[in-house]
Amino acid sequence: MTRRLVALDLDGTVLHEDMRIDDDLVAAIRQTFDDGHEVVIATGRSADATLPIIEQLRIRPEWVVCSNGAVVLKRDALADRSYRREYVETFDTTDVLTRIRSHLITARYAVEDAEGFFRFTAPLPDDTLGQRKAEVTFDELLGIQATRVVVVSPDHELEEFLAVVEQMGLSHVSYAIGWTAWLDIAPEGITKATALERVREITSMPADSVLAVGDGRNDVDMLRWAGRHGISVAMGQASEEVKDAANQVTDSVSQGGLLRVLEREILGIR
Repeated sequence: MTRRLVALDLDGTVLHEDMRIDDDLVAAIRQTFDDGHEVVIATGRSADATLPIIEQLRIRPEWVVCSNGAVVLKRDALADRSYRREYVETFDTTDVLTRIRSHLITARYAVEDAEGFFRFTAPLPDDTLGQRKAEVTFDELLGIQATRVVVVSPDHELEEFLAVVEQMGLSHVSYAIGWTAWLDIAPEGITKATALERVREITSMPADSVLAVGDGRNDVDMLRWAGRHGISVAMGQASEEVKDAANQVTDSVSQGGLLRVLEREILGIR
């Protein structure tokens, strides 16, 4: 058996839109973990919104990548069910929020600080922020050392939103745009790929052992990284931009695409 580093996105890859996880997929992920592969969840979600899903998967991965790579969790050796923040990357929110607000007056904003606490100006349509949060004014978001800034503009269609983001000239940050008018902003140069490369180096896993699966624009860097020497797989419902970043495409999440990948590449089921 070739031991692999298996990097899995959550939303749209493991999770259906209604937050459901197929039982046979849970069993396959658990078998992958039990067989000794280095399973790493890599998600844009906060740590607080990620760990309950890992509980549903019934695994205890050594490493978890959250907030699009800005937060890397490590399992606590003294308490198997708990995790600590091993690596945290931050940036000052002032410049980027001021710049964005001049283009998106009616947008909703949320900021995740280094401890995983969220401050937001209005409830977000997709609540993946976790439980530790508070509603504040826009000005109270400025000057925070953040791991993540979320911008949602319900008044914009996606194509219009993409055009507005292009005009902003964002610098000194990394960002990814979601399926809807949703913008995720991370510290400069930080992505799921940079966090996963750190984990790969720490665990001494070969580059050609990597298998990564995702479906969103925030997975593009991860898929390109994995595909250089290993295997990168885009989910069937992904946009063409995401599919182009991968070297394989599987079925959609509703058709059990991730299960097909694990059966073929890990579990030896054809």
